[in-house]
Amino acid sequence: MNLHDWIDELCDALDIEVEVDEALVLDLARIAAHNVQRPAAPITTYLLGYAAASHAADPLRTEQLAGAATALADAWDRPAGAVDPVEVDYAIPDDSGVDHTGDSLDEF
Repeated sequence: MNLHDWIDELCDALDIEVEVDEALVLDLARIAAHNVQRPAAPITTYLLGYAAASHAADPLRTEQLAGAATALADAWDRPAGAVDPVEVDYAIPDDSGVDHTGDSLDEF
């Protein structure tokens, strides 16, 4: 069984009729897995499917949505597995013994 047969069988099992551009979906999954992190691939493609359905599964709109998701994943600035900086507790150094008289904010 090849991928196209699997897609046909899966659509039957899910009781949906849709043409799937598997290359588009696989490219998006690869980029999301590589640039974000591995678990991003199925979540990203799921969300693309959800977005496509909310736009009446229009093929042109689906390509545009996939392009936007791909651009986001391509531009992702954190390496795979990196901790979200918002979730990191940075230690604040104790500089209470430092004389800051005359310090200017322009120095920083």
